[in-house]
Amino acid sequence: MGSQQAAVSFLSNLAKAAFGLGTAATVLNTSLFTVDGGERAVLFDRFRGVMDKTVGEGTHFLIPWLQRPYIFDIRTKPHTFSSISGTKDLQMVNLTLRVLSRPEVTRLPTIFQTLGLEYDEKVLPSIGNEVLKAVVAQFNADQLLTERPHVSALVRDSLVKRAKDFNIVLDDVAITHLSYGVEFSRAVEQKQVAQQEAERSKFVVMKADQERRAAVIRAEGESEAAQLISDATAKAGMGLIELRRIEASREIAATLARSPNVAYLPGGQNMLLALNR
Repeated sequence: MGSQQAAVSFLSNLAKAAFGLGTAATVLNTSLFTVDGGERAVLFDRFRGVMDKTVGEGTHFLIPWLQRPYIFDIRTKPHTFSSISGTKDLQMVNLTLRVLSRPEVTRLPTIFQTLGLEYDEKVLPSIGNEVLKAVVAQFNADQLLTERPHVSALVRDSLVKRAKDFNIVLDDVAITHLSYGVEFSRAVEQKQVAQQEAERSKFVVMKADQERRAAVIRAEGESEAAQLISDATAKAGMGLIELRRIEASREIAATLARSPNVAYLPGGQNMLLALNR
């Protein structure tokens, strides 16, 4: 009996110790929280509310049930959104904007109190559309292409200023896509076709003018050549013309002599006498 009571007492003490260790481990586990790299934590206290100081990276203690950590990712994140805006000349354009944003670390408690953990999804699309519409309305449709660096600079400066009001830092702002409405695209295409037709008509007119000038110059040259020949004939007589005729006949005879398909026939009655023999 004594040994049985000792064994029961030992098991009872072991169970109490295990329960105590488990309870202590649970309390310790709930009293610790970890902040990973590129993150910050904001503590909420049930009695004092949101704590003013942010918690950095590492493992930290808190009071279970009384305090609760909220983790913020402070690394730069990309956001893309589109906006259909009207230009100064009442044309509709579709723009896509990409921004790289991150929260202002020292203002995380204020961000948590006013906007919550999804602060960027709540703020950036609205202020982005607002800034795009305000800037695009200052330019004509064609100026958005010819003055694109200026437009991008205005969008960036305005958006950075608006995001700062919500304690958000923008590291980069860029217009990644710009397209026009169907009517404006059709008008641009028709304008390009008209310009090409005008250039073609201009080329045809210039070609006709050059041909006319060439014909005039050719006629003047032929006239001068005829005048020179006439003057030479008047001074030297018909001898020059006869000389040219003889030279032309000599060239023709040489050409015919080299051709294998040419046969010479005697003239007069000699040809018939040769056939009778």
